[in-house]
Amino acid sequence: MRASSKPVRLHDVSEAAGLKSARPRTDLEGRLRYDQRSFQAECEAFLYPLKICKTIASVRGTLRERLMRLRVENSMYKAAQWDRDAVMSRDCTRTFLTLIAARSDELTEFSVTQALWDVARGIDRPDLGPGFFAEMTHLVRGIEGRAVVQPLYPEASMAPDLSGRKAAIVRSYELDELWNQVQGYMDRFEHGLTDRAIARRRRRREALLSSLGGTADDWYDWRWHVERVRRDAASLDGLVQLTGEQRDNIERTCKKRIPFGVTPFYLSLMDDEPGERDQAIRAQVFPPKRFVDKMIADRHRREEAFDFMGEHDTSPVDLVTRRYPGIAILKPYNTCPQICVYCQRNWEIDEVLAPDALAPWDKIREAVKWIGEHPAIHEVLITGGDPFLLDDGDLARLLDLVSALPTVRRIRIGTRTPVTLPMRITEELAGLVGSYRVATEREVCVVTHVQHPYEVNPDMAEACERLRMQGIPIYNQLVYTYYVSRRFEAALLKRLLRRVGIDPYYTFLPKGKAETDDYRVPLSRLLQEEAEEARLMPGVTRTDEAVYNVPRLGKNYLRATQHRDLLTVLADGSRVYEFHPWEKNIVEQHSYIGEVVPILDYLERLSRDYGEESADYESIWYYF
Repeated sequence: MRASSKPVRLHDVSEAAGLKSARPRTDLEGRLRYDQRSFQAECEAFLYPLKICKTIASVRGTLRERLMRLRVENSMYKAAQWDRDAVMSRDCTRTFLTLIAARSDELTEFSVTQALWDVARGIDRPDLGPGFFAEMTHLVRGIEGRAVVQPLYPEASMAPDLSGRKAAIVRSYELDELWNQVQGYMDRFEHGLTDRAIARRRRRREALLSSLGGTADDWYDWRWHVERVRRDAASLDGLVQLTGEQRDNIERTCKKRIPFGVTPFYLSLMDDEPGERDQAIRAQVFPPKRFVDKMIADRHRREEAFDFMGEHDTSPVDLVTRRYPGIAILKPYNTCPQICVYCQRNWEIDEVLAPDALAPWDKIREAVKWIGEHPAIHEVLITGGDPFLLDDGDLARLLDLVSALPTVRRIRIGTRTPVTLPMRITEELAGLVGSYRVATEREVCVVTHVQHPYEVNPDMAEACERLRMQGIPIYNQLVYTYYVSRRFEAALLKRLLRRVGIDPYYTFLPKGKAETDDYRVPLSRLLQEEAEEARLMPGVTRTDEAVYNVPRLGKNYLRATQHRDLLTVLADGSRVYEFHPWEKNIVEQHSYIGEVVPILDYLERLSRDYGEESADYESIWYYF
């Protein structure tokens, strides 16, 4: 077969039948309408051959035959210039072939093939929502080579007749213009290193000290903050303005003994009045209604309901979790100076600053001894809870035990104190941690969790500098929640992290925990951010990996499409993925099937909450 002179389009195949794809219809507000009628009208050419099929098997066969022919034709397209439509058609075709597979129906108990067959025959399917039709519409557009995706900087196209220095100058100009577009997005978000934010927080600090009866010296005493952690709504009066819903949710949380707490320092990062600027800060500690409802409903079975990562199945001995050959997690201390709403281990934490949070030393010694009996383990992550909440003596005792293991070459300490309690990282603490480093023998590093550009502040920078002066590298694990997911919002955070001496390490898609639905985003949004936003920054700024944590098995790397398959799109528009285990080519393991939030719901929420334009996110539909 000879190569085509242009990429074939699926709608070209249907022209003989007198069918052509309609352009998208819009409502009075200009927003696309996604319903069965609109989908039937726009995608008539795609649906037409399905009308005459007699069985679902023949529907699959018809679709497969047409899609495979299109795939072959596009793969043989040899034009001089790269064709985005052909590549997008290839990606959408590959995805669609998985969606219509019988195996996908069996694994997910939902059939896209059946839904399309019904729609093609004019059978009303009231169960199929706008999210489903939005997904199908964009898939068909991609398959047919008519997806509407505007480049960030569409004017960038170096003149083909230029070369050498002239071409380089034009290219450099275009790169300047491209970065101007990027900077324009980032400038929408005020971060904590601006002069305005620093001045605002200075006033907040003075007001908090006045209300809490403290001095400037008290402010930089971490124990002063720990003694004044706010544990209920009443204790926040006069310190921060709450919305009626925030107050109600906190009161219900505390009444049912669900862990809640926030440090005075973290309160200083909030604005005097709730608003868009500090919304992400508040969302870290002030629980939404759906979270409270779910936590209350399952509060008597927390370990079964909220242990998403299946740590019960990966804990060979008390206080230890092990998912990988070379690393073990040690959890000697199971509380924090404040509680993140979407905490992975909310099933383990009884209360903020619980007096019995430190495990008995005989149990800690037993756990460390177990690690030492497994020489394959050469790295220990000490987390919890926040181990930096221990006093220096207890921390030294703990590090003595771990560092005595001759097979351990790296000690990692997981802590959020640089964000919630930076004054805890004193010169003495930094020196203590640094003393366990042994050149060429043992590395000690810190992993923290900075969540939003507005969290970054000079006190955090000073705390990080104390650690770095002791040779302690600091890495960040970002949870890519709704509140940091606007375009270039997380990209700005990564730039700021580098400014204060923190290396981006992992960016996690929020886990599929039902109680944290308000924080979840579509997987495709994280893929879009990594490919279109972080990609525009220097490599040392974007050193993180996008991952999804699979229960019992650990991290699934999202950049690699061979680690997952999109199985189906449910009636409400939720995508369902099959995540393959990281060791699938090493040992036999089961895959994991997980559901992510509908793209349309996410885009509508961004528009409702922030006034974001859906057009700015249009390529989100084409990341799988």
